[in-house]
Amino acid sequence: MASYNIYCDESCHLLNDESKVFTLGGVWVEKSETDTILKELRALKVKHNLSTTFEAKWTKVSESKVDYYCDLVKYFFDNDKLHFRAVVVPDKSVLDHTAFNQDHDTWYYKMFYLLLSVILQPESDYNLYLDIKDTKSNLKVIELKRILNIANADNFPISKAQQIRSHEVELMQVTDILLGALSYAHRGLQTNEGKKKVVEFVEASFGKGNILGSSPLGESKFNVLVWKPRTQK
Repeated sequence: MASYNIYCDESCHLLNDESKVFTLGGVWVEKSETDTILKELRALKVKHNLSTTFEAKWTKVSESKVDYYCDLVKYFFDNDKLHFRAVVVPDKSVLDHTAFNQDHDTWYYKMFYLLLSVILQPESDYNLYLDIKDTKSNLKVIELKRILNIANADNFPISKAQQIRSHEVELMQVTDILLGALSYAHRGLQTNEGKKKVVEFVEASFGKGNILGSSPLGESKFNVLVWKPRTQK
C-alpha cells in the first residue's frame, strides 16, 4: 500500500474578509520521498544565500527574492514526484448557505472534501497536514478527518490529520507559494512586480494555458477547479 503526505493551505476562507476570492490547495507526495525533497528544498535556499530556516511565503515575495521564488516553482514542476491540486471560489459574496441548509463552516468542509476527493485513491494511505490558522483550527482538522473517512468508508484513507507550522516544513511552503500565485491571479492584482513575475513563471511552467480556468480532472501535476455554486450559470 502506497503512503502519501498531503500539505494543505487556504487563503481568505472567512465569509467577510479583505477578498471575495477563496482558495484552498494541497501538494501531495509519496511519504518515502519527503526527506529527500525537504533536503533539496533547503539546499535551494542556500543556493540563493538564504538561511535554511527562511520561510518561503507568498506575503514575502518581492523583486529582491524573485529568482529564488521562481526557482522554487521550477523545482516543483521539474520534480515528477510532486503534485498540486487547488479549488478556487471566485466570489464568496454569491454564496447562499440558507438555500442549502448549511452554515459557512459546513460549506468549508465541503470545499475541502471537493479538494481532496480527487487526490484520495483506493489501496493507498494518507497523512493530512494543515497549516495552523487559529486556536479553533485543530477542531476543524479533527472534523475534516472524520468527514473524509466517513465519505470513504470502504477505504479509510486518512490515517493521520494534524496541524503543522509552515515555517518548519518546506513542502507546506511550496503549497503556500503555488496557492498564493493562483489567488493573486484570480484576484486580478498587479501591484507587486515580484509577485507578477512569479505568477507569470507559474503559467509558463504549467504550459497548458493560463491558470484562471479549470484544468481537466485527470491533470495530475497542477490540477485546478474553479468552483461555482449550482445556482450560478
